[in-house]
Amino acid sequence: MTSGSPITEAMVGRFDWENKLHDEGARALVGIDEAGRGPLAGPVVAAAVALPPSWYGSRLPETLSGINDSKKLSPAKRALLFDVICQHPDIHFGLAQVEAEEIDAINILKATHRAMALAIEGMKGFRADHALVDGLAVRGLPIPHTPIVKGDAKSFSIAAASILAKVHRDRLMLEWDAQFPEYGFSQHKGYGTPQHRAAIVEHGPCVLHRRSFLGKIQQQTLFQWDD
Repeated sequence: MTSGSPITEAMVGRFDWENKLHDEGARALVGIDEAGRGPLAGPVVAAAVALPPSWYGSRLPETLSGINDSKKLSPAKRALLFDVICQHPDIHFGLAQVEAEEIDAINILKATHRAMALAIEGMKGFRADHALVDGLAVRGLPIPHTPIVKGDAKSFSIAAASILAKVHRDRLMLEWDAQFPEYGFSQHKGYGTPQHRAAIVEHGPCVLHRRSFLGKIQQQTLFQWDD
């Protein structure tokens, strides 16, 4: 195992929830977070990550000492941590996504909850018994869970999940950019930037666009969209 980084009060504090639930009997904890609730295009992605309980009160490996809320990390740092997390022999994880068509059919909240449940169910060789979830309570999870507002800044398990979800989704949008270069997905990842909105006005939506998110843009234009 990689040598650990020196322990700090902040680092231990970000295992408080894991330690509390572990002391109460949870032995297979996962952190869950999502990426992509707000964009106009692309899937919503969820990740579930189980860090080893032996790390809760001692130390993180040196290669993972930078784990943090994904929004506070540079793209390069997120990508590096993504690869380390996915390749670490003591970490279990699952990734899942729900596409734009289903988001339109069931709404973004239900789609996000579905992606979270699928992420847990997709963990190979690991059966979680409790989840720490970023944000509010989730319907439909297959295991009990504890919601934590701004959990990606309070729990290393959730922060690790936020990194996996963000990087995986960004990479998906880069792949789609090659197929639909006119929208600039590589730059904004589907979010509603002025550039993206202008591209929708000019070209109309593609298969990746969430039609239920585009009402205001549609009202501001005179063009007709094909069904």
